[in-house]
Amino acid sequence: MLKKERVEFIRRRLAELYPTPPIPLHHKDPYTLLVAVLLSAQCTDERVNKVTPELFALADNPFDMAKVPVEEIHRIIKPCGLAPQKSRAIAELSNILVHRYDGEVPADIDALETLPGVGHKTASVVMSQAFGVPTFPVDTHIHRLAQRWGLTDGRSVTQTERDLKRLFPKESWNDLHLQIIYYGREFCSARGCDGTRCEICRTCYPNRKKPKVTRKA
Repeated sequence: MLKKERVEFIRRRLAELYPTPPIPLHHKDPYTLLVAVLLSAQCTDERVNKVTPELFALADNPFDMAKVPVEEIHRIIKPCGLAPQKSRAIAELSNILVHRYDGEVPADIDALETLPGVGHKTASVVMSQAFGVPTFPVDTHIHRLAQRWGLTDGRSVTQTERDLKRLFPKESWNDLHLQIIYYGREFCSARGCDGTRCEICRTCYPNRKKPKVTRKA
């Protein structure tokens, strides 16, 4: 199967499996999404969704969050891991949003990336899921699957993002980002598939006999 054929099959099959992929992190607006995505670093979405109700009951906007002691934020988000860094980042970015952006999350990826604790992937997720701007956030699932499917060589997350943006139409990026994540969790996980077992891997590479070794993000 040629790369062009693989790309079209993957796009079509994922759209069939996940026609309207839901956003996995519970939120109600760009601010709560930003905090949830920040918390999801090295943590499962499921755990984040268990933690955020208590956090957002305490403060669900930057004005209120800026008044919450860092120690209190830390106490609530501790199950998510990296709590000291994340709690400080939440407090600091809330203060910045209040004083620099009138309490609004900027719909600008460069501005988002200047906020404490917000890297390119987090900013991309917010741009995609909160503002509907086409981006292609690459997490560990996407980085791994893109290599298994022969869409990138996996030299870096940056390269994987660049390759995927080049291969797929821009209007598909936001859904495709979520579709690949869901497929990776359900059918092509790190333990559930080695590049030879799931439907997409077998269809794209029917003659592959050995596990596909992938580079880590």
